Amino acid sequence: MGERVMLLNQLAQLGLTGKKGRFYLAALELGEAPVTAVAERAGIGRTTAYDVLDGLVNEGLVTQIEKSGKMYVVAEDPAVLLRNLEQRRRLVEEVLPEIQAIYSHSMFKPRMRYYGGAEGIATVLNDTLNCRSGELRGILSMQELLEAPGPEFMERYIQRRIEAGLKLRVVRSKDEEVSNAWGSRADELREVRFSPHHVPFTMTCYIYDDKVACISSRRENFAFLIQSAEFAGLQTALFETLWAASSPIPAAGEAS
Repeated sequence: MGERVMLLNQLAQLGLTGKKGRFYLAALELGEAPVTAVAERAGIGRTTAYDVLDGLVNEGLVTQIEKSGKMYVVAEDPAVLLRNLEQRRRLVEEVLPEIQAIYSHSMFKPRMRYYGGAEGIATVLNDTLNCRSGELRGILSMQELLEAPGPEFMERYIQRRIEAGLKLRVVRSKDEEVSNAWGSRADELREVRFSPHHVPFTMTCYIYDDKVACISSRRENFAFLIQSAEFAGLQTALFETLWAASSPIPAAGEAS
């Protein structure tokens, strides 16, 4: 019973929710049976069953055959599920550039989203991994990031950034360094500089594409994301000014 419930939950994740999933699973189990028998096994009323059946036929998951004047339901090879998913993926890939363009230009005013708590901070950090330009600019409070979202999350985040091929140029405050981790390393696509005049950073800021992501200290525990080409352009210019005034640190393995 538990396995059947789990399977129904998995079918729901594939889009076969509720009665649709129960009817499809019943058809698979029976192999070939009248609609009424499949509906009974699925716990669905006869009238509703015909509506569900029409939807599954349209998706190519079941077919109807006639034998001796009676209609039978036959489940197709479940590999059809994979084929349908592949077709949807190709359709998404085709239409995504157009709908992203509409999304980006549908509003002239900037979009600003606020996120509270640890989950919100993780959400904003994960969004930086969607960077299209291939480069992140960061002003990082290393001490605060090690407190929230914490070292384990940050190590996973760094690995995902590297796997995505995203370069990071980052300015940090030498006064806030708590370890020798996260230094300049070509294999980790990271170049680090220390800010001038021992300027402390109590917040973290990432600039990428047309977005600016800011993450607070653990004490205030929030993050926000601004999507605005003009604001991102201004922050990029300010970052480049700070970058030029900051001091390079030796790459891993180099003499200090």
